[in-house]
Amino acid sequence: MVTTATTAAPLIEKHTIGYVPPEDRHGKTRDLFTLWFGGNIAPLPIVTGALGVQMFHLNLVWGIVAILVGHLVGGVLMALHSAQGPQMGIPQMIQSRTQFGSLGALLVVLIAGIMYIGFFASNIVLAGKSLHGVVDSVPVPVGIVIGALGSGIIGIIGYRFIHVLNRIGTWVLGAGIVLGFGYIFTHVQTADFLTRGSFNISGWLATVSLAALWQIAFAPYVSDYSRYLPASVPVAATFWTTYLGTVLGSSLSFIFGAVAVLATPVGMDTMDAVKLATGSIGPLMLVLFLLSVISHNALNLYGAVLSVITLVQTFAYRWIPTAKSRAVLSVIILAACCFAAVGASANFIGHFVDMVLVLLVVLVPWTAINLIDFYAIHKGQYDIDSIFKVDGGIYGRYNPQALLAYAIGIAVQIPFMNTPLYVGPISEHINGADLSWLVGLLITSPLYYWLANRDSAYKRRLSTGKLANSI
Repeated sequence: MVTTATTAAPLIEKHTIGYVPPEDRHGKTRDLFTLWFGGNIAPLPIVTGALGVQMFHLNLVWGIVAILVGHLVGGVLMALHSAQGPQMGIPQMIQSRTQFGSLGALLVVLIAGIMYIGFFASNIVLAGKSLHGVVDSVPVPVGIVIGALGSGIIGIIGYRFIHVLNRIGTWVLGAGIVLGFGYIFTHVQTADFLTRGSFNISGWLATVSLAALWQIAFAPYVSDYSRYLPASVPVAATFWTTYLGTVLGSSLSFIFGAVAVLATPVGMDTMDAVKLATGSIGPLMLVLFLLSVISHNALNLYGAVLSVITLVQTFAYRWIPTAKSRAVLSVIILAACCFAAVGASANFIGHFVDMVLVLLVVLVPWTAINLIDFYAIHKGQYDIDSIFKVDGGIYGRYNPQALLAYAIGIAVQIPFMNTPLYVGPISEHINGADLSWLVGLLITSPLYYWLANRDSAYKRRLSTGKLANSI
C-alpha cells in the first residue's frame, strides 16, 4: 500500500536520479498547473510565438488559430509524459532505459541534455537583454551573468523551491500578461494590425509545428516535476492539471508575442516590440518577464544536470549522486553557458530555434516509443531495480526493437523536414511546410507496438521481472 510523507519535505532536494520512496512523496496535482502555466509566461515563448507573423507572414487571426492548434495537439503528448511521474517515481531520462536498454538510452539522454543546455543559454541571453531594458546602466553581459546566477540558485535548491516560485508566479505573471494584452489592444500603433499578413498553408503548418514542438520539447523532463507526487494520484488528475497549465500558459505567451509585433512597426526585435507596445507599463512587463525567465530557466539547468548524472551513472553504476553532486555540476554547466552566451552572436536566439528544430527530429520518435511502451505495452508496470543495474536487468543493455523503430522514426521524417540545415523534397514540394514531427509520430507509434509485441524474447523478460508499479 502506498503511503504519503508525514513530515514536511526539505527545502533543498536530496534526491537526484534515484527512485523517490513513498515516505518522501509530497505535493498536490494543482502544483503541476502552476508550474507549467507560470513557467511558460516568459520571453522565449513570446519570441517563438511572434515567428508566426514575423517569419511565416500570417495575419493575427490565422496566427492565433495555428498557435492554439499546435499547443492543443502537442500538449497531449507532453501531459501524457507528466502522468508517468507519480507512477514511476524516477526522472524521465532514467525511465528511458526500460525502452532502449541501459546503453541504448544514452543517445536520447545526450540529445536531451544538449537541448536543455541550449534552452538555458538562450534564456540567460534573454534575461540579460531584459535586465538591460529595465536598467540601461547594466550591460547585457552583466545581465546574462546575473540571470544565470539567479537560475542556478533555484536549480541547486531543487524541486520544491521550483514549485513554490511557480505557484507565486502563476498569479503575478497571469495578471501581468492580461494587463499587457489590455494595454496593447487599447494602444495599437499600426494601421495594419488586423490586416498585416495573410493565410498561407505552409506558414500556417509551420506555426502549428512550432507550437506543437514547443510542447514536445518538454517531454524529456516533464515527469521530473511530477515524480514526487504520491503514487496514488490518479493518472487523469496528473494529465489534466499539466495539460491545462502548459496549453494555457504557452498559448498566451505565443499569442502575446504575435500581438506585440503586429501592434508595432515592421522589423522590430520582438522584445523591443513588447516594450514599445506596452508603453507606460513596458518596464513593469520587462521586470515580470525577467523574473519569469530566471525562475523557469532553473528547470533547464536542473534537467541538464540530471541528464549528465544519468550519463555518468550508466558507467559508474556504483556511484550514488547526492545533492552536492548536483550542485557542483550545476555550477560547471552554469559557468560554461555564461561564457558561451556572453560571446554569442546577435542572432543567438535564432540559431537556437534552428538547433531545437533539428534536435526535435530525433526526440519525436523517442516520445512515440516511450508513450506506447508505458501506456500500451507495459501499462505502467516496470521493475525499478533493473533500471539501475549496469546490465539493464530484465531490460538489457540494448532493446533492438526500440532502436530499430527509433532509427526508422528518424529516417521517415527526413523528406518532410524543413530546417536551416536541410529541406526535404516533400517539404519543398509543399511550399516549405514542416510535417516531419507528425509523420514521425504516426509511423513510429504503431511500428514500435508491432515490433515489441512480436518479440517473444522481449515478452519473456517482462513476464519474469518483478513489476514494481502499475497504473
